[in-house]
Amino acid sequence: MNIKEAGARAGLPPKTIRYYEEVGLIRPLRDTNGYRVFRETDVHKLGFLGRARALGFTLEDCRVLLSLYEDKARASADVKDIAQRHLDQISAKIAALQDMQATLSHLVTCCAGDDRPDCPILTGLAAPE
Repeated sequence: MNIKEAGARAGLPPKTIRYYEEVGLIRPLRDTNGYRVFRETDVHKLGFLGRARALGFTLEDCRVLLSLYEDKARASADVKDIAQRHLDQISAKIAALQDMQATLSHLVTCCAGDDRPDCPILTGLAAPE
């Protein structure tokens, strides 16, 4: 199948598929005219990559996860380590966002939002940490 059909089936745009090929995550066959020819296994890998990227895994993590997926002698502990590390990073980002939300919420609450020039939001932004 061609790149358009493979993309439709995997839920990825052709530009993303070309990029995944460029960075070596997939290797579709080439027809005699030079066009990419995607097999079912390629579409499956593309779907795998799309789901992994949607969960926020890095390209390098995707590379490792894909190789582990293809290795039938893999240890699930290796996969879990990658996923746990990523989950820890997500948790840290969530905590940072919650801190940001609390700070901004406090500043917004403190601001009267009227015609006076004094503004706790600007004062808070100008204050050194």
